Amino acid sequence: MPWCEPCERFWNPGSVTADGACPTCGAVVAGPLSRSAPRRVRAPWHFWVVLAAAAAYLAWRAVQGIALLL
Repeated sequence: MPWCEPCERFWNPGSVTADGACPTCGAVVAGPLSRSAPRRVRAPWHFWVVLAAAAAYLAWRAVQGIALLL
């Protein structure tokens, strides 16, 4: 986890520069990112929970709408 001592701030690994320096003061806070193998950014687990809940809600409302028509 990149922590910049001079700025007293935590930086996400994707927020630092390509050479691993703090974007504000330029201090080295992490190792350089390799450009040969790009990192895959995944969605957080709670995004998938909200997406599943929304899908279940919409499916239930569709069932209710069809039942109302019959």
